[in-house]
Amino acid sequence: MGIDFIVTDNGGGNEMKVQGCDCSIVIKTTHHEFDVPYSEETIREAVSVLQEEAAIEGNGVCKAIIKKSGVTGCVVTPLTIGTTPLLLYLAMGSAGLPVYVSETKSLFRYSLNLLPLEDTDCFDLIQDRGMERRVFEQCRVQGFELRFEKEQAVKLKLDICGERSAHEYMYTDPVERVSGERFNSNYVEYRINGLEYLSVYGLTILVKKEGGTRTEIWIKRTLDKNKELPAIIDDLVITARLMRDKYEYRHFGIFRITLKRLVAVSDETNVNNSDTVIGPYRYYVSGGISTDVFTSGEEILS
Repeated sequence: MGIDFIVTDNGGGNEMKVQGCDCSIVIKTTHHEFDVPYSEETIREAVSVLQEEAAIEGNGVCKAIIKKSGVTGCVVTPLTIGTTPLLLYLAMGSAGLPVYVSETKSLFRYSLNLLPLEDTDCFDLIQDRGMERRVFEQCRVQGFELRFEKEQAVKLKLDICGERSAHEYMYTDPVERVSGERFNSNYVEYRINGLEYLSVYGLTILVKKEGGTRTEIWIKRTLDKNKELPAIIDDLVITARLMRDKYEYRHFGIFRITLKRLVAVSDETNVNNSDTVIGPYRYYVSGGISTDVFTSGEEILS
């Protein structure tokens, strides 16, 4: 069926990574339902163990009962012109009112803000692995990674959680997979304190949302003595653009992330390398994070 199953150990037990064109992951919200063009997913039922300790006078045998306790796992998906607004909304957690973009016919901008897990909206996730179709209800995003890497598509990893166990999804009607041009990291601009840095090779934003939010950034850069990264960054603006010319308005193929007050944590560069050195610099984000996305029409994101 064109499906690859890769079993890995993630420290807390085994998980199954599923890849292949015959599988699908559908995200369903109040106003949207679409098939995500994912590259990898590990969505599964979370399992907890109820353990009974052995009696002092007994033979030392412990008993345990496996209990299903919701959903866990992740989905890794490339960002496209069709999926970016909703997926970034689910990752961030909050969207302001749409703002009309002047000198266009029907283009609107949404400003997304980062919220803790408890304050975000729920969504349903339908998993189709060919012979099995299940639905996980009332899911949330407990963390995410946004990855930019030269020569690669921009990818978003959503860490999913939920308290409800899966059940069989009875409907068999196919859901149309959202297509469209993918954002590529080659066409991403990085501005640090107002200046463009061409030495940035890649960047990863890591966000945890349980019990509050915590954000780190790993910036990969080619070493440049004339323009090294500062230890404190007042603002970092990341702008991703699509490159086809067929879009009526260039803003339609753009999303922009602004991060405030980055403080350097460590320089992870390995200098014992004879080739061109690409070193990661790790930052903690102590300020705010906002994301601008654009939609055609006053579309409801949630």
